[in-house]
Amino acid sequence: MFEKVQALLAEQLDISADKITPESEVVKDLGADSLDVVELLMQLEEEFGITLPDSEMENLKTVQDIVNMMEKLGK
Repeated sequence: MFEKVQALLAEQLDISADKITPESEVVKDLGADSLDVVELLMQLEEEFGITLPDSEMENLKTVQDIVNMMEKLGK
C-alpha cells in the first residue's frame, strides 16, 4: 500500500519517489498544498473504490497516516 501511495504522490507532486518516506509530511516535507492533498485523496478514493470520511481528512499529515487510513478502509 505504501508503494502505491508513494507512486501517486510522486506523480501528483512531480517529485522523485525516493524522496517520499512513510514519515514524510505531505504538506511540510513534500511541498503539497491543500489542492494537491484533495486531488490525491480523490484519486485514492477512485482507485480503491472507497470513500474517505471528511472528519478524518484533517488527521492525514504524513504519508503513513494516509497508508493507515487506506488499509483501515480497505478491510
